[in-house]
Amino acid sequence: MSGGLNKGLAKVEVGVRWDPSPSGTAAHDLDVIAATYTENAPYGAPEYLVHFGSRSPDGTITLNRDSRTGQGFGYDEVMVLELDRLAPRYERVIVGVAIQQPGQELTFGDIVNAAVRIRTGALDIAQHDFGAVLGNNATTIAEFTRDGAGAWQYRQVIQGFDADPASFAEQMGRAMPSS
Repeated sequence: MSGGLNKGLAKVEVGVRWDPSPSGTAAHDLDVIAATYTENAPYGAPEYLVHFGSRSPDGTITLNRDSRTGQGFGYDEVMVLELDRLAPRYERVIVGVAIQQPGQELTFGDIVNAAVRIRTGALDIAQHDFGAVLGNNATTIAEFTRDGAGAWQYRQVIQGFDADPASFAEQMGRAMPSS
């Protein structure tokens, strides 16, 4: 990382946007999901999840905007992660996006103008258009880890899944591909 990011990340915002579904069809609903992992089990089961209708127990990860249709301007779902406030026992946070469409077999290729942006303050640190996972209905997008000095670092991790949101949330932090 360069500039001010070389000291680690303090607070990041993950925003997801997409266009509404065509008229006469069911609304498309993309959900941002964050999973936290402790130093004792960085690749085990998540300690807790943050997604639609929830927040972290300590208030450090919150979903500030939750759209079920993609209507509106800008980013439809926005999650804020205050990494610098996470308890020292947390070593890793994985963030992903899942399509919430019960009874439908939608993939990212079916969602028009879907994109994700990760930023710290006014600085974009990543943007992604789901092009690498068009055939999937869930994907990881970011991994945040503490380095040896306790500073949080970002790594883009794009890995597609074919899973409903609940099972994706349990799988998303397992072994991750190297980038």
